Amino acid sequence: MPTYEYRCKTCGYEFEEFQSIVDTPLTECPKCSGLVERLISGGGGLLFHGSGFYITDYRSDSYKQAAKRDSTSSSSSSTSSKSSSKPDSKSSSSGKKNGS
Repeated sequence: MPTYEYRCKTCGYEFEEFQSIVDTPLTECPKCSGLVERLISGGGGLLFHGSGFYITDYRSDSYKQAAKRDSTSSSSSSTSSKSSSKPDSKSSSSGKKNGS
């Protein structure tokens, strides 16, 4: 059941009313008994909870192919940079003495 927003034309009071879709719109202000109008609101956002729905599920084929090319080229370059940037553990620990 949606929440509708109303505004009084007489006093300007704004309020919300939780109503069924089939209910008739309110016509009377709860403060001054003046005439009210139902406002158009943006409503609540659409939320997807749980697993299984991601924007990446519906990508175009060309996007998927480009992403695949990028991932294979970056993974091959990252493995070569990982092996060359790894420090030698023997040389870094040989300068320290335990207990001093």
